[in-house]
Amino acid sequence: MKQVIIGCVFMAFAVALGAFGAHGLKDLIEEDSLKTFETGVKYQVYHAFAILLCGVLNILLNTKKFNLSANLFIIGIILFSFSLYILSFREYIDGIRYIGIITPLGGISFIIAWLFIAFQTYKLVKE
Repeated sequence: MKQVIIGCVFMAFAVALGAFGAHGLKDLIEEDSLKTFETGVKYQVYHAFAILLCGVLNILLNTKKFNLSANLFIIGIILFSFSLYILSFREYIDGIRYIGIITPLGGISFIIAWLFIAFQTYKLVKE
């Protein structure tokens, strides 16, 4: 149940950020920076849905086997998407480029979470 709520909050936040990017940022930051921001929003949307998926699977299957994946998706959104949001303002903040070091860690978190869902699903089907 917790994952459904968290997924919905992340999704609402992604919609708000997407609107902000489309309407509020296009005149403030360069096009490359806007594309970076949009990438962060897209991945937040995809993985907010993934968090919802984990919550629904846990509810339908009366299990907690998908909690780890949900937590990894949350970590991934924070590391990947939020670092891209910050990097979008690199033309205004000196030294911010170094935050890009953590972006791949978010991507790795996403990959591990998806693989863990596949693994848990395989185990459930095999039982």
